[in-house]
Amino acid sequence: MLPELVTAIQSISTESSSFFSQTFNTLGQAITEIVSFVNMVLWGDGQVLIYMLLIAGVWFSVRLKLIQILDFKHMFSLLKGSGKSDPSGISSFQALCTSLSARVGTGNLAGVAVAISLGGAGAIFWMWVIAILGMATGYAESVLGQVYKIKDDNGQYRGGPAYYIKQGLNNSWFAIIFALCLFFGYGFVFSAVQANTITDALSNSYGIDTFHSGLAIIMLAALIVMGGLRAIARFAEWIVPFMGIAYISVALVITIINIQLLPDVIIDIVKSAFGLQEAGAGAFAAAVKNGIQRGLYSNEAGSGSVPHAAASATPHPNHPASQGYIQMLGVFIDTMILCTCTAFIILLAGHGNETGQMEGIRLTQTAMESHLGAYGGDFVAAAISLFAFTSVVANYAYGESNLHMFKLDNKYGRAFYTTGYLAMILWGSMAAVPKVWAMADMALGLMTVVNIIAIVLLTPTIVAVTKDYNEKRKNKLKMDFMEADCNIQGSTEDKIWK
Repeated sequence: MLPELVTAIQSISTESSSFFSQTFNTLGQAITEIVSFVNMVLWGDGQVLIYMLLIAGVWFSVRLKLIQILDFKHMFSLLKGSGKSDPSGISSFQALCTSLSARVGTGNLAGVAVAISLGGAGAIFWMWVIAILGMATGYAESVLGQVYKIKDDNGQYRGGPAYYIKQGLNNSWFAIIFALCLFFGYGFVFSAVQANTITDALSNSYGIDTFHSGLAIIMLAALIVMGGLRAIARFAEWIVPFMGIAYISVALVITIINIQLLPDVIIDIVKSAFGLQEAGAGAFAAAVKNGIQRGLYSNEAGSGSVPHAAASATPHPNHPASQGYIQMLGVFIDTMILCTCTAFIILLAGHGNETGQMEGIRLTQTAMESHLGAYGGDFVAAAISLFAFTSVVANYAYGESNLHMFKLDNKYGRAFYTTGYLAMILWGSMAAVPKVWAMADMALGLMTVVNIIAIVLLTPTIVAVTKDYNEKRKNKLKMDFMEADCNIQGSTEDKIWK
């Protein structure tokens, strides 16, 4: 009797295991197909986002009278005094570093390598184009983040697209759609992407098991994010300048050593950008698509992420436009400086035409090793680990900023969110690269569609606030912003600017 019972139990166990395995495989395949379809519409044949981003960049560049070029010096001048804050908000400099810690990550090292692998050297030119146009878009969304910010239950500033959509456009359901996309993207998927790049780099360089490195990332991230936004801002304020200066310094040394090759590299970038090489039209399309796609993923202009950091600040001077300028500077630093550093490192090593042969961070590591020997791979592994880890931490802050929208800004809501966030880091540490990147592209794309529609509809507010700032600056008046000074669409919830 007992043997028959054991056999029956084993049979049921085997059948159950087979059933659940088939179910998960079917579910996984369905999710993969959905992700592929959405990305095809947004990034692929439909190229919806490419057109939206280009049009938005041109739109705000025109409406704001080429603010990113004509007021270029003013961005840097605002760094003076940007360290000031108050109990309600972090400083402008901390907001800049927090946004840079999210921006500066896999997109600057692995993302640039992916763009070159798939689109050739010309992809870098289109990264520059989207960055210049994106500076105006980044300014616009950051201004709105400041105008419509609120105070949470702890008396600290919170804001972002969900808040300016709800208050400025009086549209709660559209705000909820964005908040859900952001939770999925920045709260969960993007941290998985960053963790994936860290573990891949460490595994490639030192053979460290991805599960073990994933656990280490979780423990370090938990120590920081448990302290909330201020702890994250303090961490970013110290780490971001250090890692940025170190990376730029190494890139400058490599460029100087190979200075005789630089003219040919720049010519190759321009020729490839317009399909003037042998591959022709196909190369042109690949360069545009991958340059813009990876440029957006790196600098995040228009995606609606940075307004969360911008809204958390007490700007100096105390005007929404000043934080817009500061965050516009962030786009410039991220793409025009840091991404260009990676591009030159790869192209000066002669890997510009080896498209499709290596992917992600490994191409950057190989290029660095050709310049610096074995130490080059170690440097890239350390750099990507630090760059990506800061992004992992900042992504948490973006997701947390939207808990208030769902009345989850309490210990239970934060516990649930933090658990999911840490679990996704562990999953991302061991997942396949293409699957992780595909989910990240979908999340970023959906967020961007919602945000661009919103900021275009809120253009009158952006223009009015910018005009108020410029008039006060021109006439040397007190720079503090008052809501009654210009026409604001909708109404602000907490009347912070009254």
